[in-house]
Amino acid sequence: MEFLATVIAAGQYAAALSIFAGFLSTIGQGNIASKAIESIARQPEARGAINSAMIISLAMAETSGIYGLVMSLLLLFANPLVNRFIEVVQSGIVK
Repeated sequence: MEFLATVIAAGQYAAALSIFAGFLSTIGQGNIASKAIESIARQPEARGAINSAMIISLAMAETSGIYGLVMSLLLLFANPLVNRFIEVVQSGIVK
């Protein structure tokens, strides 16, 4: 059971990286919106096509942020590695 702390710490590091991915997706969304506004300012007649592409791109960027949040919550509160590690220790494979 001495490696249990290592397993939990690895899960917390992975959760932190997942949250960091969410922050990066926010930066990406800001870049998408700013470039779309610049494009509309240059060619106002292409506004409809630019808005459509922007909304699709924002949806994909938001999805990656949500996946990062879900993975971090999963790793923090329902970490499957901890339960598997406890099963292995109880079976006697690892001491």
